[in-house]
Amino acid sequence: MHLGAATMHIKKIGLLIVFLALLLVLSSCAQNDREDKSEDKKFTVVTSFYPIYIATINVTKDIQGVETINMTKPQTGCLHDYQLTPEDLIKIEEADAFVANGAGMEAFIGDVLLHQKNLEIIDASQGIELIKDESGEENPHVWVSITNAIIQVRNIAEQLSSIDQNHSEQYKANADAYIAKLEILKEKMHQSLKNIKNRDIITFHEAFPYFAKEFDLNIIAVIEREPGTTPSPKELEATIKMVKDSGVKALFAEPQYELKSAQIIANETGAKIYTLDPIVTGEADAGSYDEYITVMEANLKTLLEALE
Repeated sequence: MHLGAATMHIKKIGLLIVFLALLLVLSSCAQNDREDKSEDKKFTVVTSFYPIYIATINVTKDIQGVETINMTKPQTGCLHDYQLTPEDLIKIEEADAFVANGAGMEAFIGDVLLHQKNLEIIDASQGIELIKDESGEENPHVWVSITNAIIQVRNIAEQLSSIDQNHSEQYKANADAYIAKLEILKEKMHQSLKNIKNRDIITFHEAFPYFAKEFDLNIIAVIEREPGTTPSPKELEATIKMVKDSGVKALFAEPQYELKSAQIIANETGAKIYTLDPIVTGEADAGSYDEYITVMEANLKTLLEALE
């Protein structure tokens, strides 16, 4: 009987060991399952429109677990009077962070925050000195200046890093790499344009004040203050007189808009129409990391042709 009791005791110990081992295995599986689910959870960044999308995809480039999508179609253009669509709201609903240009570009931000009070909003224009027009209204087209574009990239990286600390170092490393490219572009454009004697330009819309300030250009007239607001006959007449009096031989239109008004002025003055792109739109398959740089280099070529 004593031997039988000992045997029973050994069996109980064996069963206990097996039970504990099974618990350990199940616990490990559960932990792995939680880790797998955690790894599957993406950090989703939604951007407001094309130029901010280009800046942000460079900051989030090749970071596993981070997804960047653009809220609007790449041909949408500026968002001054933009109305949110149901599709936009769905994208924002799924966002962990929303990157906006700021500076008054996205007037709908207030409506977004009413419905998504916990959404992290990244203001890419934070700390940038804004240019005001004659009426005191602030111009939001800050990214058209390379110096400001660099500030925006840094803002995006720093604010994303504070929200998503798991990828903080990667955001900052990507930003440094992209900013290095932008610094090279900036230096190239400054060197190429510094000796241009004719610095007076006429632009189509109010998209280029920051660009003009960056490269010491003088905007003497703007053909259409607001997109879609065709100048009156009196305003056209005044612009034509200004062009004739100034001797300016180049009108800078934008690829996003019709050239009707610019063509009238060109016909009356003999000035030639050139195209400067404020990089506010892209192609349907937009997403090229170097699109900003490519367009700016094309703008440099246009300026040299028009002003030299």
